[in-house]
Amino acid sequence: MTIDWTHFTPWTSLAGGLMIGLAAAMFLLFNGRIAGISGVIGGLLRPAAGDVGWRLAFLGGLVAAPLFFALLAPLPDARVDADTATLVVAGLLVGIGTRYGSGCTSGHGVCGLSRRSPRSLAATAAFMSAGFVTVYVTRHLLAQAG
Repeated sequence: MTIDWTHFTPWTSLAGGLMIGLAAAMFLLFNGRIAGISGVIGGLLRPAAGDVGWRLAFLGGLVAAPLFFALLAPLPDARVDADTATLVVAGLLVGIGTRYGSGCTSGHGVCGLSRRSPRSLAATAAFMSAGFVTVYVTRHLLAQAG
């Protein structure tokens, strides 16, 4: 394994991680809620009275943040090495997984681990392990077979 030093960005990655942590902490402090994206979107599918505004604002911020960043610096190129059918199946599997796991990577991995939640530790270990295995199988085992 080698590191692509021309695309190695430790300082911007650190800044992004700090901003995510700060935003999650502020969201919990000011709203008393966990900043889990699947929970935010799930709440829009079955909205409760007075609950839609902050969810739309949260999602609007997720969309607006990269647009604002693009005013300051060029956005990195996004490259997806998968066809549409693979992306649809992957999205459905992630959605099903967030329902079974009672949360997503942001809810469990960022917010749950910082609160020392045993359930979030188990969920994060499970989805990270599944990701490692998936990458290994698709990039190493299936690539050699094909």
